[in-house]
Amino acid sequence: MRIAMAGNPNSGKTTMYNALTGRSEKIGNWAGVTVDKKESVIKKSYYNGDKELIAVDLPGAYSMSPFTSEESITSGYVKNENPDAIINIVDATNLSRSLFFTTQLLELGVPVIVALNKTDANDKKGNTIDEKKLSEKLGCPVIKTVATSEKGLKEVVETAAALEGKGQKEPYVQGDVDLTNKAAVETADRKRFEFVNKIVSEVENRKVLTKDKNFGDTIDNIVTHPILGIVIFAAVMWLVFYISQTTVGTWLSELLAGWIEDFQGFVGDKMADANPLLYAILVDGIIGGVGAVVGFLPLVMVMYFLIALLEDCGYMARATVVLDPIFKRVGLSGKSVIPMIIGTGCGIPAIMSCRTIRNERERRSTAMLATFMPCGAKLPVIALFAGAFFPESRWVGFASYFVGILLILLGALLIKAITGMKYRKSFFIIELPEYKVPSLMFAIKSMLERGKAYIVKAGTVILVCNTVVQIMSTFDFSFQPVEEGMESTSILAGIAGPFAYLLVPVVGVVSWQLAAAAITGFIAKENVVGTIATVFAISNLIDTEELELIGEGNAVAAVMGITKVAALAYLMFNLYTPPCFAALGAMNSEMKSAKWLWGAIALQLATGFSVGFLVYQFGTLFTTGSFGVGFVYGLIAIAAFAGVVVYLIKRNQKAIVAEYKLD
Repeated sequence: MRIAMAGNPNSGKTTMYNALTGRSEKIGNWAGVTVDKKESVIKKSYYNGDKELIAVDLPGAYSMSPFTSEESITSGYVKNENPDAIINIVDATNLSRSLFFTTQLLELGVPVIVALNKTDANDKKGNTIDEKKLSEKLGCPVIKTVATSEKGLKEVVETAAALEGKGQKEPYVQGDVDLTNKAAVETADRKRFEFVNKIVSEVENRKVLTKDKNFGDTIDNIVTHPILGIVIFAAVMWLVFYISQTTVGTWLSELLAGWIEDFQGFVGDKMADANPLLYAILVDGIIGGVGAVVGFLPLVMVMYFLIALLEDCGYMARATVVLDPIFKRVGLSGKSVIPMIIGTGCGIPAIMSCRTIRNERERRSTAMLATFMPCGAKLPVIALFAGAFFPESRWVGFASYFVGILLILLGALLIKAITGMKYRKSFFIIELPEYKVPSLMFAIKSMLERGKAYIVKAGTVILVCNTVVQIMSTFDFSFQPVEEGMESTSILAGIAGPFAYLLVPVVGVVSWQLAAAAITGFIAKENVVGTIATVFAISNLIDTEELELIGEGNAVAAVMGITKVAALAYLMFNLYTPPCFAALGAMNSEMKSAKWLWGAIALQLATGFSVGFLVYQFGTLFTTGSFGVGFVYGLIAIAAFAGVVVYLIKRNQKAIVAEYKLD
């Protein structure tokens, strides 16, 4: 038996789905968190019968007349897949808005159970809803629930199971509506609203009306202010990165790195008489490389924890309102803000959340640019270079994210110019959840789930990659062990060598080691750290605690053979070039256009190279009085990028003029 779970965004639908199934799907208090249907078996603790019950979590929707792609998924599933029952999750704190969708579900003939969710929050406000009277008016069961505490969930499931095979009567006769007739649709919607408002007036008693101003509205006037809001957002993000990368996160990272180093030393002592090749692969490659990545896990998890707190308290929804006018001006949708914020965790769900954007060009542009926001996988890279080359500077991590935002805005303007899109006035509608004290349990659970994904990647993709890197750096093309001091003859050096010349305008030296790290970073960005630890044999030096003993990372700089300016440029190059292969796969799926996908890859390669070039060359000019090595070659490359952009803009302008003449 399949039970569809449908409701408005922010109604607690996915929270209820997770409770019923034991899953840990991403939840949040804005639209776009669930962008595709998910299904799983309901736990036996909620149903005592023999039949298997499958819950299907559908994206949040306000209407069965789809406005966005995720609403189309919900509408299409309910209409075409014939679920045996529908659990309609209704927000008890916003009954009138939720019931509009409910009345549409009741017209489909599928048994509906209304889960009146968030009743605890409603009770705290002194509001009451007569669920029995509401059930009579709608002609379907209505059960009070609290998804976070699982109150009422067993009753909802058992009621849904008992309705299998039964029909559903409409609460009132709407009649067939010609959806192509705008006036007829508006008339039908008006009647529906009148019907809903009449029911609400009879079953609900509100102590405080929605139109009344409260303390939360006063705060919103400040945090969503066009100017103050941006300042507050910058301060909040700076605090997040300060705590995660300079104080608490760093202390925990030092502790974990020390344990990993002790373990590496222990294994090394046990294998002192083992085969040198086996020793190099296991101790230096696997433990050293993976340990280098895992050593930065606390930085990632502390940031995840703080972001989860901001989401749960309701602030992140306000941040989207603050950034909305800016994004519209550069040719993106107001909803583009949401993928950018989600992208601080992982680029894949960020790209998938672009489905909430209705305009195809804006959706593709957002998917193309979302990964400029450094994700959790890039945090170890930031932490490595910040700790090794700028241990006393707290601006590196903060600057990395705001450079990402700047590149998103500039990239959007560039795409806007190439596609010939003009500014158009549009509306961004988002529900601002009420402020609340964030749940520590929710934040911890969110942190652990994301941290688990990070560790799994370290134990699979990164483990395999570092092992391969170690083997390739140990043998030459004749599969003979490389002698000490002859590492440049290894297989890895032979493959990465040609790419090293392309990086000269960015780092000022020909380094096959840095080229190899950048290449493996395209598989997973964490690989940059693991590969550097392996090819330079400095896994013991990227421990933040050890760096403090060395003194501002001078030993690491000496081994890597680059200046501080070059290190910053190389960091920027890795942050803003194309994301990992998995994210590119998600981008391909969402764009549904090979032209846009390859355009995205080209834009990201050009952006990463250009930013790295500018940082290195002008940083070198500022610190030494002259440009760095490879300035002319880099300038030629950027001129070529600019030439391609100008050509595309002119070609598109001609196409627009030709189309205008045909019209």
